Amino acid sequence: MKPSAQLPAPPGTERSRTPAPARVPAQPGAADRHPVRRREEGAEDPSDGAARGEHVHAEPPLPAPRAPVRRSSVRGQVLAALRTALTAGELRPGEVYSAPALGERFGVSATPVREAMQQLALEGAVEVVPNRGFRVVRRGARELAELAEVRALIEVPVLLRLARTVPAERWAELRPLAEATVRAALAGCPVAYAESDRAFHHAVLALTGNEQLVRIAADLHRRAQWPPAGTPTARGRADLIADAHQHTALLDALVTGDTELVRALAGDHFGAATP
Repeated sequence: MKPSAQLPAPPGTERSRTPAPARVPAQPGAADRHPVRRREEGAEDPSDGAARGEHVHAEPPLPAPRAPVRRSSVRGQVLAALRTALTAGELRPGEVYSAPALGERFGVSATPVREAMQQLALEGAVEVVPNRGFRVVRRGARELAELAEVRALIEVPVLLRLARTVPAERWAELRPLAEATVRAALAGCPVAYAESDRAFHHAVLALTGNEQLVRIAADLHRRAQWPPAGTPTARGRADLIADAHQHTALLDALVTGDTELVRALAGDHFGAATP
């Protein structure tokens, strides 16, 4: 397995020096005020908090914040790195990988790796092996063909509808994304091509304004890019180049609004996505 670039150490490993927030001192005589008078004066009745579902009893001071947003960022980086390793074939089907070992590889603790692996398990890329780690799922040609079929059932009708409604100038704005897939294919880098391929399809489907559609299609697309068992990468350079040129041809047909050509090219495109 090829070494990967080191990720930054997850935050929170050093004790925060930020002091706990100071408690507001009680005001003299506040406890003796009548509840009705307090409400009239604009003060807050303790029973009001209970009505809103808040705690009204005394609570200990909160600890200093531990930057949860930054922690989530580390998990996201690890997840992205694992997906890249899957696409590149560095995580081999059938092999079991432990969270501590992968954490050492990425320069992070085992916790964000374990969380990222749990997400990949939900996506069907790995399966949990109790007391050992996570096994990369063996995926055959039939599964990839089924994914391509589902993608075609979703995306082809959408492309046809967009071809009738989206103006040519909007399609022209996607030209740089289509050309980026050609450059990545010519470079022969499956990881770079996978990223540019997802970017192009995401931009096309985003024109629908349907976020749920975009999210579901992106999940299917990512799964279709993971290589099957027994192959180091999903497809060779020649296949990537042919696939990329289909992007530019499809975009040309969308610009002209030729729905019949869009239908034919889209069908060929998703068929070519299978090995």
